[in-house]
Amino acid sequence: MSVKTPKLTVVGAGPGDVDLITLKAIKAIESADVILYDALINEALLDYASKTTERVFVGKRRGCYAFQQEQINDLIVTKAKEKGHVVRLKGGDPFIFGRGAEEIDYVRQHGVETFVVPGISSSVAVPAYQGIPLTKRGASESFWVITGTTKKHQLSEDVALAAKSTATIVILMGMSKLSEIVAIFSKENKADTAIAIIQNGTRDNQNVGIGTIATIEGIVAEKQLANPAIIIIGDVVKERAVLGAIHNDVLNNRTLGQS
Repeated sequence: MSVKTPKLTVVGAGPGDVDLITLKAIKAIESADVILYDALINEALLDYASKTTERVFVGKRRGCYAFQQEQINDLIVTKAKEKGHVVRLKGGDPFIFGRGAEEIDYVRQHGVETFVVPGISSSVAVPAYQGIPLTKRGASESFWVITGTTKKHQLSEDVALAAKSTATIVILMGMSKLSEIVAIFSKENKADTAIAIIQNGTRDNQNVGIGTIATIEGIVAEKQLANPAIIIIGDVVKERAVLGAIHNDVLNNRTLGQS
């Protein structure tokens, strides 16, 4: 009986829309002997796997961890040596707050070959699906992507630095820190700065709240916005209404022309 080479492919599953997956990612899923997948992936992607592929949920839901990170690391090594090709399927891009690099560093020490398939990051795809350009001439020359919750479960200090800039700021995993974020921007006299919060971005059940730093907490309560959500702060958020109006006008004109 042939012995399979132990290997790990860390795969970015994209932001949620099942079609936002790369061909290389699909090929990796198809060839997997074991798939370890997170909570934020679209589970429809598992349909690309062979019927004989072992599927293991290792994500977090509502603050409850199926596995701690150290256990996931060990599980990758164990499954790779037992069965061969392990695909670690992660939401978005695995190298953007996905801990993909940490897992690769660990398993390489145990003689497991490692590969990575980049994914479409939610930090750029989710705003785009709402017509929000992270950069636009005259509105924003750069953007920050910041984690809202650090390893110590605190708001990243980079948020305060970003608040002093004119850049677009995208905050992932920041809903539990929204009051702190609002306070930081208010301190910088940016209470009127536009902000968008998008829950379940790119999915059919996405929920969107648009407002200003001064009004966003009320909008969150009204729309019952919660994790998983992305926070976008900056003048580019105002562009969404313009893009939406153009899109609607095109559709309306086409409909009128056909009637």
